[in-house]
Amino acid sequence: MLALILLTPIKEAISNDKAGVKTLVIVSHPYPERSVMIKGLQEAAESVDGVTVRNLETIYGFDTGKINGDEERRITRENDRIVFIFPTHWFNITPMIKAYLNDTWGNVGPDLWKGKEMLIVTTAAGGESTYGKNGRIGIDLADVFTPMKASALHAGMPWLPPLVFQSVSRSQLPEYQQKLIDRLKK
Repeated sequence: MLALILLTPIKEAISNDKAGVKTLVIVSHPYPERSVMIKGLQEAAESVDGVTVRNLETIYGFDTGKINGDEERRITRENDRIVFIFPTHWFNITPMIKAYLNDTWGNVGPDLWKGKEMLIVTTAAGGESTYGKNGRIGIDLADVFTPMKASALHAGMPWLPPLVFQSVSRSQLPEYQQKLIDRLKK
């Protein structure tokens, strides 16, 4: 509920500046009951015209076998941009997003998503001590998702620079929400 209250002032008159761009947002969190940031980002995405949000755990629970690849492909075809919102989970995407990609993208060939933009939006508790050339892992948080970039490029999708939030803090949630809204409106 915190995020909904924070969004109230910016929720009015939010529309997609890129006329006619339809955006599909795929949301996943392996522990949704603990989610503050991802729930808040989902609410921000839901406030933008032309955006369809699908929360994998809400739709399919935690059963990766229930993902309906045919239905997800149908919905994906109807959109121009695909956005994945998730917490960085051990330097990776969530298990449900991996299953979603396997079942939705798996056997359909690289041209199905050609021309659709891909954007990832992720959060991480770690900051500069973890990410960046001076951090423990020696690479930026955005670079952790190079396999997603490779998937996008293989599928003929323009790769948009990731929107990453590290050292996340509840107090910064309104700022994160506004940054997401601004990116979705481009």
